[in-house]
Amino acid sequence: MNIYLDCIPCFLRQSIDAARKATTDTRVHEQVVREVLRLSGDLDLALPPPWVSQKINRLVVELTGVDDLYFDEKKSFNAQLMRLLPDLKSDIKKALDPLVEAAKLAIAANIIDLGAKASLSEKEIYDALRTACEVETHGDWSQFHRTLHSAEKILYLADNSGEIVADRLLIEQLGPKRVTLAVRGSAILNDATMTDAKEAGLDKIVDVIDNGSDAPGTILSDCSENFMKHFNEADVIISKGQGNFETLSEVDANIIFLFKVKCPVIGAHAGLPTGTHAMLLKSKK
Repeated sequence: MNIYLDCIPCFLRQSIDAARKATTDTRVHEQVVREVLRLSGDLDLALPPPWVSQKINRLVVELTGVDDLYFDEKKSFNAQLMRLLPDLKSDIKKALDPLVEAAKLAIAANIIDLGAKASLSEKEIYDALRTACEVETHGDWSQFHRTLHSAEKILYLADNSGEIVADRLLIEQLGPKRVTLAVRGSAILNDATMTDAKEAGLDKIVDVIDNGSDAPGTILSDCSENFMKHFNEADVIISKGQGNFETLSEVDANIIFLFKVKCPVIGAHAGLPTGTHAMLLKSKK
């Protein structure tokens, strides 16, 4: 997905949020905004939006020395979802189709995205999860089952902290032995890293790797050799969240995109209204 002109105000908002999160020094805030405006003036619009978010994060880290801006929020999101985990497991166990139920919960948990919204209350997250299966999801669940049934190797691309606990529910339904979970290589926004995977207990049930990148998406040219080996060998890739959709929507591979449409630009690219819970299937040519 290319950068749209409508993305530029969002980049500025992200830069101000990140700068204020890192420091109270208004001179740094101004410097960050000026650098992002300069960057925006020379943007190659053929790049995916997470490329810019990556540059913003690196700039803020360089200017402030704070390398994990959302550390506290990530810990809080993980803890909240871990508290809900027993009840969510119980809901899945009672469902007529546990695999689809788990997928719908994983999609609903994609609300936990501080790139799309600067703050999120516990109630918002709780309500999203408790109503997940009442929300109509765009997608063909019969094809979802067929696609996963024959897959021997599944690469699961995590998105955000907290959300990764809900991903655990889906991975358990898929069968962890055939799944490799990939997280970000280092901190960016509230995206999940190896620390989050461990806090969700995923390292105990599934193989976990990082992608070697600090982008809030999966920019393949920026990923490690080890990640690319898993990516190329996977029968199916499950891609969570908007950032992964933005960076992989035009990649030739068997991909299942699971995300909530939180942005009209992404909605236009996906052909879906803002707010939609989406399960999109892409087949390798």
